Formats: sequence, structure tokens, C-alpha cells
Amino acid sequence: MHTLKIFGACALTLILWFSAGRVVRALLMVAASEVSHGDHRQVRLVITMFVFTLIVLNELVVMVGMLHSVRGALREIRARREAGEADESMFGALNRATLVFATIYLAWSFHIADAREFIAVDTARRVDQDFASSLAGNEIEGGTGLSTLDVRVSIGVAVVAYLLKMLFSWRHVNGKGRGSGVFATFFELAFAFYGVNAVFAFAEARADWLEQRVVVVTFKEWAEAAGEALPWWKPVWDAIGDIWPHVVDGLIVPLTWLTVASLVYGVFAEDTRAVVRGTRLEDVATRVERTHTLTRSTMTRATTGFQERWIPPANAFRLAARGGPALFGVLCLCYVAIRVVTDYADRGVRMLIGNEDPFMWVALGGPVAFVRDLVVMTLTVCLLAATFDIAATRGREAEETLTA
Repeated sequence: MHTLKIFGACALTLILWFSAGRVVRALLMVAASEVSHGDHRQVRLVITMFVFTLIVLNELVVMVGMLHSVRGALREIRARREAGEADESMFGALNRATLVFATIYLAWSFHIADAREFIAVDTARRVDQDFASSLAGNEIEGGTGLSTLDVRVSIGVAVVAYLLKMLFSWRHVNGKGRGSGVFATFFELAFAFYGVNAVFAFAEARADWLEQRVVVVTFKEWAEAAGEALPWWKPVWDAIGDIWPHVVDGLIVPLTWLTVASLVYGVFAEDTRAVVRGTRLEDVATRVERTHTLTRSTMTRATTGFQERWIPPANAFRLAARGGPALFGVLCLCYVAIRVVTDYADRGVRMLIGNEDPFMWVALGGPVAFVRDLVVMTLTVCLLAATFDIAATRGREAEETLTA
């Protein structure tokens, strides 16, 4: 009910944010497709990856903007205003939240959907040229703009992006420069996207070599022997493999987005100590902080991937837990229900319209998908805001105030 109240109060602003984001996204997709083909191919591919980075950054900006636009409908924000706390600007929330948002976005591979959409757009726009090229025996270029960048160029640009990322991250940590967080986010994304080309190239080059190594062959033989000795081993892992994607989509992803919402509303949700505060593990964390600097830095590097994936959702879970044991379950239930209902509604609309004229869905598919995504995105933003508001309000009533 709180989600629907927020939606009713802020629907127009949310629709405008979403629509503007989709317009910018479409223009960037077309621009990336256009620039990726022609003379000086490698230079064009560098620019294409740059534009793709802007596409992902646009998604982050739109999400933060939509969350920020519903602040006025939240009880927690009104309580802060009554206490004399100044409202944070949109740019301030963006500067703080996007860097963590980018880390989460990459850690859970949300950018893969953006890459697939770009490949689909580029392939569709070059279908005639590629068909003629295939008949002539030439190479097909459609959909290859993100994967054919030269390894040496990838490494060079990735190194520059990494150095700039470190520079702006340092400025952001030390409070220097208004837009340092946004720039650090951009170069974090650029470093990941340019670097992935080199990683794939090296992995492909080493794949055949690794296949013949004694250690690899021996490990495969041990795995096969274990599977034969334990008949239940393979079915169990197959079942876990079937269930795990649903666990991620229905439980982990909602918490990840709740992390972003809490960041936008001024609650830090990436600190490892915050996860274990008030539990028995807090003593362990305290002992770790007292260890030698080399020990701490080694542990940090060794657990970086774990922290990027799991610490923000764990903090978000603690935030949801402040609103009562049912809040987390209702958040996940509503998050999944929004997608299930809109998927069935989308199918119903398509069946109602029918498919009588040839190629009619070339024209109608885009608008129908836009409306579906609009409903999903706006209701999801309101759901995240409502969850944060309930947890923060109940935390405030228990004198566990969440400050900006």
C-alpha cells in the first residue's frame, strides 16, 4: 500500500525520468552502432566502447534520479526535514551512490543485458549489408562492436582508464571535486569494459594449452571418479544449478537494489563492519583491524570479489530487518510479483492485438515493451523507496536513527 501511495504522489516525475532515460539510451545505442563501422576500424571500436560506457552510466543516473525524485513522499525524509536536516541535492546523491552502484552493476553482471541489446540493435541495423557480405564471402561486422577491439589497444586504454579511476576515486574519498564520484564511476566502467576484451583474448589463447596440462587432466579425472563414486553428487549439483538463478533473481537482486536506494537516501551500505555490528562477529572484525597492515591488505585483496557481491546485500538485509521479520519477505514477494504480473499482462496485450499483418510487431513491439518496462521500473522504484521508508521509520521509533 505504501508503494502505491508513493507511486500516486510521484507518478508523473517517475514517468518523465524513465522516458528521458530511454530516449537518451536509444540515441546512444544508435550512435554506438553508427560509429562502430567504417574506416579506421580500431579507432571506431574504441569510441564504440566509450559510448557503451555512457549507456551503462545513463542507466545508473536514471535509477538514482528516479529514487531521488520520490524523496518528498517518504516519512523518513519528512522527519529529517522537521529535525532541521537539509535536503541533499540530486547531484550529491548521484556523486555518492553511482560508484557503489557501478561496482554492484559489474559484480552481478547486469551490464550483460545492455551488451545484448546493443548487439541486437547493431545486427538489425546492418542486416542488409551483412547479408550481402556473407554472399560475397566477406566478414560480417554486425554485432561485433564490443568484441573485436585489438588486445593491445584494449590494454592501453584500460590502463589509462584505471589510472584516471584511481585519481578520481582518491579525490572522491578526500572530498575534492563535486563530480569526482561520477567521474570515478565512469572510468571504473571503462576500465572493466576495455579490460574484458584483453581478458577474453588471453583466456582463449590459453584454453588449448590448459586443456593439455597434467594438472587439469588429473583434476578432471578426479571429478569424474568422484561422480561415479557418489551417484547423488551430480543430481544434487544439477538441482542447485537450476534453483540458484531463481534465488539470485528473487532474493539477492532485490536486496542489491535496496542497497542503492539506501545510498541515495543517505544511508551508507557498503561497510563490512556495519553487517556484523551488534553480533558476535563484531569481535572478530575488531581483531582483524588490529592485525598487521600487510595482513589486512592481503585479506582485503583476497576477499574483494566476495565483498563486492555480498556485503552490500547483507547490509541491505540488516536494513530491511529493522522493519520487522516480514519486511524482507514482502519486499522479495512484491519484487517478483511485479515482474510476473507485467509479463502476463504483456503476453495478454500481444495476444489481444494479434498478428494479422506481416511485420506489424516490428512497429508495435517497441511501444508495448516500453510500457511494460515503464510499469516495472516505476513500481520497483516505489517499492524500494517504501521498503526503505518502513525500515527507517521503525528504526527511528526504536531510537536507531539512520542519518545521512
